[in-house]
Amino acid sequence: MSLAKNLELLRQLPKLDGFRLREFGLGAGAASPLEEVTGFGSNPGQLRMYSFVPAQLQQPRALVVVLHGCGQTAAAYDLGAGWSTLANHYGFALVMPEQQRANNANTCFNWFNTEDITRDSGEAQSIREMIAHMAETHGIDARRVFITGLSAGGGMTSVMLATYPEVFAAGAVVAGLPYGIATNLREALDGMFHSPDRPARELGDLVRQASSHRGPWPKISVWHGSADRTVNPGNANAIIKQWLDLHGLPGAPMAETIVDGYPRQTWWDKDGETVVESYAITGMSHGTPLGIADNDQRYGVEGAFLIEAGISSSYHIAKFFGLTGWIPNLATKKAAAKSAPAPKPVTALSPAPHLARSIRSAVADQPAKPNPEKGRSLDISAVITRALTAAGLMK
Repeated sequence: MSLAKNLELLRQLPKLDGFRLREFGLGAGAASPLEEVTGFGSNPGQLRMYSFVPAQLQQPRALVVVLHGCGQTAAAYDLGAGWSTLANHYGFALVMPEQQRANNANTCFNWFNTEDITRDSGEAQSIREMIAHMAETHGIDARRVFITGLSAGGGMTSVMLATYPEVFAAGAVVAGLPYGIATNLREALDGMFHSPDRPARELGDLVRQASSHRGPWPKISVWHGSADRTVNPGNANAIIKQWLDLHGLPGAPMAETIVDGYPRQTWWDKDGETVVESYAITGMSHGTPLGIADNDQRYGVEGAFLIEAGISSSYHIAKFFGLTGWIPNLATKKAAAKSAPAPKPVTALSPAPHLARSIRSAVADQPAKPNPEKGRSLDISAVITRALTAAGLMK
């Protein structure tokens, strides 16, 4: 596709303007838990700031910065990807910057604009000021600040990790691009559609030149659909190469596993901590993958660029950040347990299977019964009975 046609495509994007709450089946009156914050700093990038702070915060207090993609708002991406639900469940604060059309007609973060991707300048500085405001206002632990984003938000996540590496413990890039591969629109389009191959050292140097920081470097999680035709999947490989070079790790993965049906590659440091991971969502197009999490809960709602894939990327990213081990009201539960009489000993049981997966398996195995009026349908009662029996909850 020619550059002229690409530019015309970008000009048509505002007409889509598709990220309204109604697209998520939430109705015109659906309320977002996010609250706008003003007066957080000089804001040279002219971004809007939204935040969510649950009633209970885990200790030490943690903050996740979430960056939406093109055509999206902070509230719609939050509801679609499920971040405020995760934050409320696990007790961490959120800050969600929002782009304005005055800065970018498609409400994309300007991950390719020199002024906005330089330390202490433009949009990068605005996001840094939001983090400082949240840290001061809510007592956030400086060692527990994280960032993630989709598409252009993923590109800006790479920008923040490169320009302010000392601020973040870890980051996650979803369908995004590596730092420094573009400083204008032409280079941005080239990177999006072709992902030119570059040596790992060259990619690492782009980050090293963005600040005076020389380590330790943030951990990073990379997510990309293999059928993405908006941002070439080769960009995921480039991000991994960039951060493997910074961490001084080999190109070959140290481990390869399957998580919820998708390949995950991992690299760890000398202490055995995973510092780089990559998920390839085979067959998925451009967007954030959604699904039921390990705890049988679902985070987010399907919509444009929010794709049901059978894996909850938001949950796994929060887990990679180390945020999913905390349980609300834990102190209260411990106190109640101390005052309660000791339970009677019982015979140990083998661990119950994953209930949600038992139900899905039962549905898959259940033969359909003929129905003269509606064709073939499932015997729902039998499905539930079989699933409960498989999970050890019914004899």
